[in-house]
Amino acid sequence: MAAAISATLVFAARRRPLFCSLSSSSSSKPNTRKLVLYSKPGCCLCDGLKEKLHAAFTLSTGPDSLNDVTLQVRDITTNPEWERAYQYEIPVLAKENSDGKEEVLPRLSPRLSAELIQKKLLAAFS
Repeated sequence: MAAAISATLVFAARRRPLFCSLSSSSSSKPNTRKLVLYSKPGCCLCDGLKEKLHAAFTLSTGPDSLNDVTLQVRDITTNPEWERAYQYEIPVLAKENSDGKEEVLPRLSPRLSAELIQKKLLAAFS
């Protein structure tokens, strides 16, 4: 499953965040919901959450789905501000509100099923 996730990453220049679109469509929709995952290379908890998120997005079908959600993975080691804020907290998942501000979501347990993660994300966007 990790190979499936890494295959969806689009690598930007070194000092920029990674973008990962987990939506079923490659075109960007105007009403796209956005999640930001603060992570760093070699973090097994971060990699585990990426796998669970991918599984949760794969489960999504129908009108109540996560198909329009875009995930941006930010490497905290590329930005001193992110590193100071999240160095002891990663992985940190945040949603981008309609005003562009980020809202940190409650930590998702690595033991949660993909179905529960999907439900929690849907509730966060409600």
